[in-house]
Amino acid sequence: MTDQVVETGDVRLTGHASGESRFLGRTRELKELRADIERTGLDTLAGRKPPHARVLLIAGRPGSGRTALAEELARQVADRYPDGVLRARLSDPDGTPVPVERTARDLLAALDQEAPAGACEDDLTDALRTAMADRRALLLLDDAAHAEQVDALLPDTPECLVVAVSGGPLTGISDVRPCTLGGLDAKSGVELLSRHTGSVRVTVDPRAAEGLAEECQGQPAALMLAGGWLAARPQAAVSDLAKQLRAEDAEGNALNRVFRLAYAALPATAARMLRLLALAPAGLVDPQTASALAGCSVAGARTTLDDFVALGFLHAVDSPLPQYEVPGCLHAELRVLAERHERPAELQLARARMLERTVRLLQACRAITETDSPQARQKLLDLPGALRFSTPRAAAEWLRVTRPALLASARLAVADGQLDTLARRLMSQLVRAMVAHVGTQAAAPDLYGIHRLVLDVAERRNLPRERAAALLNLGDLDARTGRTADALARYRAALDAGREVNDPYATGRAMESVGGAHLELGDFDRAADWFGRALVERLARDERADAARLYGRIAAAHTYAGRYGEALRNWRAAIAGHRKNGDVAAQARALSELARVQEYAGRPEESLRTCREAVEWARRAEDTRLQAALHLRVADTLEHLGDPASARLHRGAAERLLGEHQEDEEEPVAASNGDSPRKPEPDACEIRSTSAED
Repeated sequence: MTDQVVETGDVRLTGHASGESRFLGRTRELKELRADIERTGLDTLAGRKPPHARVLLIAGRPGSGRTALAEELARQVADRYPDGVLRARLSDPDGTPVPVERTARDLLAALDQEAPAGACEDDLTDALRTAMADRRALLLLDDAAHAEQVDALLPDTPECLVVAVSGGPLTGISDVRPCTLGGLDAKSGVELLSRHTGSVRVTVDPRAAEGLAEECQGQPAALMLAGGWLAARPQAAVSDLAKQLRAEDAEGNALNRVFRLAYAALPATAARMLRLLALAPAGLVDPQTASALAGCSVAGARTTLDDFVALGFLHAVDSPLPQYEVPGCLHAELRVLAERHERPAELQLARARMLERTVRLLQACRAITETDSPQARQKLLDLPGALRFSTPRAAAEWLRVTRPALLASARLAVADGQLDTLARRLMSQLVRAMVAHVGTQAAAPDLYGIHRLVLDVAERRNLPRERAAALLNLGDLDARTGRTADALARYRAALDAGREVNDPYATGRAMESVGGAHLELGDFDRAADWFGRALVERLARDERADAARLYGRIAAAHTYAGRYGEALRNWRAAIAGHRKNGDVAAQARALSELARVQEYAGRPEESLRTCREAVEWARRAEDTRLQAALHLRVADTLEHLGDPASARLHRGAAERLLGEHQEDEEEPVAASNGDSPRKPEPDACEIRSTSAED
């Protein structure tokens, strides 16, 4: 299997590992874990088929190297699992468990499996098990908070392997093979130190190096911080750091003591930036985020972040853009420091700066796709250089890489409760950027979550107009995924919210959507009634294009109900409206539907005349597909009337039109570098929560 990486949120699917491993020690643990894979399970010994995949547990405190051990095990056994290695993180950096629904959805996306927007946890986990049923894959579940998270994601097939990383036992999961971690052995601890300090200082005083590794209790995270401290001070001896650690207050474990010492040695500005990184969403940091949090330049922030990596405070993320991760083992320490040294108002200001920077980046990300708009181009030019993207491709790549952090920003901003104005602007721009670059259909699962957050803010702040918009968007997504009854309930709630503030757009849109839901449910009488109510609203506001469209929807409901007379009357009203509006394409489509109803009503001669008229209007509208469909309908009608020769002529015309249309579709797109922007889809989700300036 070739190497591949597909990232979605906190989930990754990779092929076989390649390259030399820099993993140290844990020889005994790795041997035991590999033996556990081969060992016969309890169910097999009892003559039963195993109920799920083999589960290995690597338990240890944060900073003990438990994730690194899991990754090394996955690297060593990856060739046994030809369908790749799936990785998911089950806790946020602050320790909050990630909902199973979100993890299952991201795992399905990594497997290129459809996960309907808004689907419940049970449906998603069932879909995940189905997707894994025919696979032989390794599932690495990092930082599990409790057994229920792991149990819900277990594949049913024994051919898969699950490696779970946790702080304690996974009680309740059968036949779990645990491996509890302590510190690294002395040799490995010293070698890890030498990677940072260089071999000379370790060689000249090996006993001091062993003593320092012992002071760090063999914890890899503590050893990395100690090595970073020494690397930044070439003149310091290893024994000096060991003495300082011994003199430290014994409060906390080895990692806490080494962290306090390393933090205390930082310059004031760097120390402030480091503790403010506790506010970074999902623990992911880039130079823009750090710059906004600390109030410094982007270039200066990147230099400091690179310094933090060298000192062991951050991990560099394998990403096409500069991105860093705050280790989960340090997150609690950073949060405590931030709360101790920063006033609440300062922390809130830092959050606000970060959100405002994100909003402006999203504005630029969307604006670069709107190359046909002079206003959008001017807005883009007015932005500072650090906030602009060079090409649409660069903007799309930024959006893809930062997606987990962007979604986490929205969730954290809404949960904060004190930055609702910024949160609303952030969600508005995030939806627009996703629709512009990804498309409504592909982004639907993320959009569903964002609209639910919008609804939370609207209900908390009593904003009926925004509540109506969020409910309409959620209803649309529910309807597209077959949850029509849920969509109907949301549309009715949106109608109530629109009426509360006398919003004509929301009420009209909600009425039409209620009618559409009833139509989908087969209640044609209610559908026609609600479409009629929406029509009255449109006519009262002289919205002629929408009124003509609604005449067509009423006609469709009557057609389904078998009331052909009412259907014909409404289709004729729709045709008249489109003619007055000068919408040639809509007029051709309405004529086509009129001909269909005439045929249903047993009037083939009238249907034939209407079809021929529709062909002419479709030709004027340059709608090749509609012309071909109409020629085929004319052919069917002519055969019904006993004129097969004319029918053959029309079928031939339809085939020629379809052939020409297919050739046109196969013409290469005039975009040599792939940077042509994606045009917004016509059914893009609406966000009506911010001013037009956004």
